[in-house]
Amino acid sequence: MKIKTLIVGPIETNCYIAYCPDTKEGVVIDPGDEGAKLVEAITNLGIRIKYIINTHGHHDHIKANKEVKETTGAEILIHTSDAAMLTDPSRNLSHYLGEKTTEPKADKELTDGDIISFGNITLKVLHTPGHTPGCICLLNTTKKICFTGDTLFNGSVGRTDLPGGNYKTLTNSLKDKLINLSNEVKIYPGHGPSSTIGEEKAINPFLK
Repeated sequence: MKIKTLIVGPIETNCYIAYCPDTKEGVVIDPGDEGAKLVEAITNLGIRIKYIINTHGHHDHIKANKEVKETTGAEILIHTSDAAMLTDPSRNLSHYLGEKTTEPKADKELTDGDIISFGNITLKVLHTPGHTPGCICLLNTTKKICFTGDTLFNGSVGRTDLPGGNYKTLTNSLKDKLINLSNEVKIYPGHGPSSTIGEEKAINPFLK
């Protein structure tokens, strides 16, 4: 699996273009803004985007869904608990910033344990609520890679003081889904630099 990282929007969201080098089929994870920039990157890579995957429904992770979908024809995937956020500015929090982010409805709603396939690559959906009710992480066991969205950051975790957030739920998600992953698993978070599960166990107070 090849991964291209683009930092987009005023909140500097990490958007990931992950693809199979053998088949040139890929996914866009969290196209949060700057759709033209993302489309240009996809074109330059010469790949076909099968899915747009939102790790959760906040506006800074979904804002370029429509532009990427219209250009690539990709299907939008999001956990069922956050699906309504795509079309509701109050739920995706854009309303509170004076914006009205309204994106297309999901083509498929995800649940825990679902497998997303593109090319020769698979990503397993780990439902990790807490930042939002429908937060997910995406795990590839072969390459030991996990896209953690706003569940787990380098040295920190996602906020739980926003509507739909719950600190106890988030800590349970960390304990049940992430802390037992192999130390070698590299994490690609929704904001900030990458890390590994082992490094986070050593330095992240929320994984103690």
